[in-house]
Amino acid sequence: MYPPPSGSRALNSAGGSECVEVVFLDSGVVGVRDSKNPAGPALIFAPAEWDALPAGCSGQVRSLMIAVSAGGAG
Repeated sequence: MYPPPSGSRALNSAGGSECVEVVFLDSGVVGVRDSKNPAGPALIFAPAEWDALPAGCSGQVRSLMIAVSAGGAG
């Protein structure tokens, strides 16, 4: 996932210092990485895994995940 693919979105934490980058790849998978460490490891989610993830989150994290999945927040 380095360099950032086009269409990637950064998600900021409430404090703005903890950010992740989310990218929806052509193959349907979703990549997530630490935006401050682009050469570091990335998490790769199958579409069904990504769709199920917000259910396990709460508060602002859940809201951000739902927004980015819908094409917002970024």
